[in-house]
Amino acid sequence: MKNIILLLFVILLAVIPFFLQRDAEFGGADGQAEEMIGELAPGYEPWFTSFWEPPSGEIESLLFSLQAAIGALFIGYVIGFGRARKKYRSKE
Repeated sequence: MKNIILLLFVILLAVIPFFLQRDAEFGGADGQAEEMIGELAPGYEPWFTSFWEPPSGEIESLLFSLQAAIGALFIGYVIGFGRARKKYRSKE
């Protein structure tokens, strides 16, 4: 029951801002940082450029999601391995 309440709380935290700020633009920090750099130092030259640019925004989102999924799998594996090892040691 506690997990269901926590899940509902997390969902509310994610959804409430969309109702409070209906016409707001939820942009990323990268775009805002790029705009500020352009305003503060118009002649700024980046130190390096990407060696590969994804062909579309969908591919970029897919790669980002894949990266997040791999990270979540790794964290889940480490936590699960630790719990299983703890359970195994308690049986000895």
